[in-house]
Amino acid sequence: MNLTELSKLCTYFSINGSLASYTVFTSGNINQTYAVTMDDGERYLLQQINTNVFRNPHALMINIVSITQFLAKKIAQQGGDPARETLTVIPAKSGGNYITTNDCCWRMYRFIERATAYDSVEHEGLLREVGRAFGIFQNQLADFPAATLEETIPFFHHTQKRYEVFCRAVESDAVGRAASVAEEIAVLHAYSDRAAIITDGLADGSIPCRVTHNDTKLNNIMVDDETGKGICVIDLDTVMSGSLLYDFGDSVRFAANVAAEDERELDRISLSLTRYEEFLQGFLEGIGPSITERERELLPMSVFILTYELALRFMTDYLNGDTYFKLNYPEHNLVRTRAQLRLAQDIDRKLSAMQAIGEKYRT
Repeated sequence: MNLTELSKLCTYFSINGSLASYTVFTSGNINQTYAVTMDDGERYLLQQINTNVFRNPHALMINIVSITQFLAKKIAQQGGDPARETLTVIPAKSGGNYITTNDCCWRMYRFIERATAYDSVEHEGLLREVGRAFGIFQNQLADFPAATLEETIPFFHHTQKRYEVFCRAVESDAVGRAASVAEEIAVLHAYSDRAAIITDGLADGSIPCRVTHNDTKLNNIMVDDETGKGICVIDLDTVMSGSLLYDFGDSVRFAANVAAEDERELDRISLSLTRYEEFLQGFLEGIGPSITERERELLPMSVFILTYELALRFMTDYLNGDTYFKLNYPEHNLVRTRAQLRLAQDIDRKLSAMQAIGEKYRT
């Protein structure tokens, strides 16, 4: 994509000026993203939607627009700045929320200036701010009708269904690997009684159905460069209905692990209770009284369940011949599985300690 091509794409959106310059964002794994600067000095994010992953861009954009417009009203009512505290979708001149050209779908957001998304925990207090921002996101959306959202990726965090798919992969043994990983398979089977805890709670109503982000990585929070406060949740492609336990559990799984997600040296892997407490404190501050007693009770278990779920997914892909996840080397999915299993086992040992930490922050 060059300046001329990007300049033409910009003309389809309801903005002023002409494209003066652009930079390519390389950190995202799904969509192609450009920061475009217009000759009037305004900046925007121009993004190609990956329709191989998101096969219904219309539904996806309806979700995003519904959420961001709801948040903008709520933020304004609370005296905040909607232009910095939620994403702003720039409409297309044709009247829609995205455009299609040459079989590609494009959308545009207002660029959030003077803020940074961090890929790692670079300074003290960052995890608390990230947790607080995700908690505020949940609190602000507590009265949004979550059931109206489209399911952009079916059964994304349905751990029980992930377990059932894993069982079928073991049974079919498509590439003859099951015997060599019998120990890992046995461990995954041993924890299966926990797979349906969240989904059963959603089904019987003991866990409320909420808006869920479903990709609560550290770098999906914009942090204000001056104040150090988490100000905006970004990357809303996977926003759907579900449980806040999905978001909490997956965020802690990633952020509180002291080792890499694919660490080979298993003894290096553990859940940092210090990091857990920092994130938890921020999250509880942000969500306030919106969290229910049952949700609060299951926060530690959610970290285990989301870690277990990812181990299931990695092992399923390994047994199926590595058809889904991108690999850096042939045994990558197996290494990932073992790393997540070791982390899950460490979390299991620390569940009581995690519950005790939570009791410290009751108001």
